[in-house]
Amino acid sequence: MPVSPTAPIRGDRHSDDHPTSQNGPGQTLWEPKNIMPEARFLPFMAACAVDASREVQRGIATYRALTGVPPEDADIATDSNFDRHVLASILAAAAMDGGPLPEKAGLSGHELAGLLQHYFPSVEVKISEQLLAFKCDENDEIAMVRDLLLKQRSTEGHIGRWLAAMIARRAIEPDHLWEDLGLRNRGELSRLLSRHFAPLAARNVNNMRWKRFFYRSLCEDEGLVMCTTPVCTQCNDFNLCFGEESGESRMAERRRDFLLQAAGSIVGGDWPI
Repeated sequence: MPVSPTAPIRGDRHSDDHPTSQNGPGQTLWEPKNIMPEARFLPFMAACAVDASREVQRGIATYRALTGVPPEDADIATDSNFDRHVLASILAAAAMDGGPLPEKAGLSGHELAGLLQHYFPSVEVKISEQLLAFKCDENDEIAMVRDLLLKQRSTEGHIGRWLAAMIARRAIEPDHLWEDLGLRNRGELSRLLSRHFAPLAARNVNNMRWKRFFYRSLCEDEGLVMCTTPVCTQCNDFNLCFGEESGESRMAERRRDFLLQAAGSIVGGDWPI
């Protein structure tokens, strides 16, 4: 059952909002034994963690290890390139948070291995047995959002299932959803949802904040009401649902701060080596 319509919604510091599904007919679930080659692994986490003490370096290094370019240079003209950008961005944001990467990304260890092998085959990955055996201990809130997305999938293959789990997990983080996913702006999030979860995205006709919209959809599907008035423009919470969601991405913000700190060190005569 959805969260109470009167309960505060988690997952956005800027406001108050905030068993894996089977594939479609004729599809089989991914088998991990088919995608885990035994030779010439590159330790993925070591490649990503250039300096584990700095979030920005972890995030950018993770993205570059997967795509070969920094996030600002991503070419997303085609759908396939866009999908790789989205997945790399989510994994980069998860790496920035620290802790087990599968947990922060919302995937099991086997699902993460499958995703990396399918979308980033040029990156030879080694995942420890302990990490490979990791299973997400998701809460009801994550499960409800994931299932909402799964019911509205509009693309074939595993990516919709993986994205539903990843988006649901990242949605409990405190920033705007596009920031929690490591994306560069809200437009990329809207494109992601319109591409992979088109029926759900089409329902957001008034451009409500996506976290808020997810929870409102959950309530409506259960016949509940989370709004205090029937007309949005007359509601005291209007800005919480429809307020501005622009800003600097997490990685860009932290990279700027890092560069400013480095410049200050150089000016002060302490040259980095």
